[in-house]
Amino acid sequence: MFREYLALTKPRITWLILMSTAVGFYFGLPHLNPGTLHWVLLHLVLGTALIASGTAALNQWWERDSDRFMARTATRPLPSGKLPARNALVFGITLATAGFLDLWFGCNPLTACLGLFTLVTYLFVYTPLKRRSPHSTTIGAIPGAMPPLIGYAAASGELTWDAWALYAILFVWQFPHFYAIAWMYREEYGKAGIRMLPVVEPDGNSTANRILWTSILMVPTSLLPVMLAMSGKIYLAFALLMGALLLYTAWKLYQDRSRERARGVLLASVVYLPVLYAVLIFSPK
Repeated sequence: MFREYLALTKPRITWLILMSTAVGFYFGLPHLNPGTLHWVLLHLVLGTALIASGTAALNQWWERDSDRFMARTATRPLPSGKLPARNALVFGITLATAGFLDLWFGCNPLTACLGLFTLVTYLFVYTPLKRRSPHSTTIGAIPGAMPPLIGYAAASGELTWDAWALYAILFVWQFPHFYAIAWMYREEYGKAGIRMLPVVEPDGNSTANRILWTSILMVPTSLLPVMLAMSGKIYLAFALLMGALLLYTAWKLYQDRSRERARGVLLASVVYLPVLYAVLIFSPK
C-alpha cells in the first residue's frame, strides 16, 4: 500500500522540482540572514516536496479516467484499481495543505503563495485544458517554471530580475521537452482524448516547428544569467555548447519526424537542464 501512495507523489518529478527550487534558493542567498539559513532551507525542501507531491496526487485523481487509455499511465494506482479514488483525493489535499502551511510559516508568505499559485494553475487551468486545446502546453509551462521563483522567494522574500531569468530558462526549456514527449506518445494521447498538438495536427509540421524554434530561443534565454552577472565565461561556454546539442537534435527531428528523433530531443533536454544548473552554480562568475 505504501508503494501505491508513493507512486501518487511522482517522486522523480518531485526531485526535478526540488532541483530547480534549490537553484533559485542558491541565487537568493545573498538576501538571507545566515542565522536562518538551515531553518529556511529545511522548510523550503519539505514544504515544496509536500505541495508538489500533493499536486501530483490530485492530478492523478483528476486524470484517472483518461490514464486508463495510455499504456504508460494505465498501471498507476488509480486506473489500475490499486487505490480508491477517494483515498487519493484526501491524500493529495492533505499533502498540499501541509506543504502550503509549511512554506508559509517556515519560509514566508510570498513563498507559500507562489506554491499555491502553482497548484491552482496546474490543477484547475492546465489539467482540464489538456482535453480542450493544444495550447495547454503553453499554459502548463507557466506553473511548470515556478520552482526557481519559489526557491528564490524563500531566500530573499522578493523576486528580482535574477529570479525571473531562472524562470525564463525553465519556461522555455519545457517546450522542446514536452513537445517531444507529445510526439512520441501522440497515439496514446489521442485515445485518451487529450488534445496535444500532435493529436490535433497529426502531420507533425507544427510540432517540429515549435520544437525547433523554442530550441533556438533556448540559446539566448540561457544567456540571461551572463547578462545579469550571475555567471561568467565558463557558464557562457557550456550554455552555448548545450544549446547547440539541443538545437542539433531539434533540427534532426525537423528533418525526420520519427519517434527515434523525438526521443533524441527528449534525451538532450533531460541532460541539458541539470548540466546547465550545475555549471551555473559551481562555475565562477
